[in-house]
Amino acid sequence: MNTGDPFNINNDDLLKLDNQLCFAVYACSREIIKLYRPHLEKLGLTYTQYITMLVLWETSSISAKDLGERLYLDSGTLTPLLKKLEGMGLVKRNRGAEDERSLIVSLTPKGESLKESAKEIPLKVACSVTLSPHEGIFLRETLKDLTKKINRCK
Repeated sequence: MNTGDPFNINNDDLLKLDNQLCFAVYACSREIIKLYRPHLEKLGLTYTQYITMLVLWETSSISAKDLGERLYLDSGTLTPLLKKLEGMGLVKRNRGAEDERSLIVSLTPKGESLKESAKEIPLKVACSVTLSPHEGIFLRETLKDLTKKINRCK
């Protein structure tokens, strides 16, 4: 029986859902995405489309390969996502000038103008969570570090 000490887990407790790091991260991720949903609906974006646009607002143009790596998305997920964004008029996809095997994703003027409407979203979401700025930054950096460590294990 777990006595409340998270570092003192006996064999019977190893497979309890509440003792799983993966579930805590998964559940938190789902709840965070729910916080974004009403704000993104106003823009006509899903969360995955939003994070794609965030990368493009930083870079304006990026190879599909690099975009997939940045977002941790495989091509089977990224291709339909980019087709949808292109159909919405937010991005364009072109073959690379130097290497036709490379697909380059770029913002359209409509995609660039959406950035202004999205600027308020991070603050609105942050205001709905009771973390201090320090706690939020610490948590974000801890999760980024964990992601790097996981990727080194592959």
